[in-house]
Amino acid sequence: MSHRVGGTSWRRFAAVLVPSVAACTGLGIAMAQGALAASFLISGQRFTVTADTLTARGISIYSMVDLTRNHEPVPVVVTGLRHATIRGLCQSVAVDIPVLGTYTLRLTGGEGRPAEATNLFLDATLETAGQANFRDIDIGIAQGTITKGPVDPGDRNSQFFDPNGFGQQASSLTVNDLSVTVVAVSAATFDIPGLRLAVEKGSHECP
Repeated sequence: MSHRVGGTSWRRFAAVLVPSVAACTGLGIAMAQGALAASFLISGQRFTVTADTLTARGISIYSMVDLTRNHEPVPVVVTGLRHATIRGLCQSVAVDIPVLGTYTLRLTGGEGRPAEATNLFLDATLETAGQANFRDIDIGIAQGTITKGPVDPGDRNSQFFDPNGFGQQASSLTVNDLSVTVVAVSAATFDIPGLRLAVEKGSHECP
């Protein structure tokens, strides 16, 4: 099934995946109890990634469960982008430090020349955007049949990856005013011109 879509609500699209993510929670509990082996551990700290605009070719979206070092399951929606161009990139995480208080680690770039990434994966718990435009979109396909966008090899080989689970893919995507709450980000390459990394006292989350 293939559809051409000029504009799609990112919130509505993300909501479609909620039942699939919830179904993975049982797998997460099994892993926490030692019934399944862990191959990827996350800190569990949620952080924010925002962008003024993001354009991408080769989109895949599927549900997974990440696991913390303490064996706590974290259901996520993975967005895979074969090639992405990002303008106005910002990444931030606030950390509470004993005695010193709250400090924010903030990374920015891609203001003049856009940042570019290949095989970029966002393990997200929330995604919102002012506008999202998909082309050649397939909604409701089996995760094991995703071909237009990348699937992380570690995910595909994971006990949590259900090849018959709910998936979505598209040939291209343009997003404005993107904000993503993530627990993990990975990429084969990530070129960030004008990179600035700073640690600032107080809460200075990305807008």
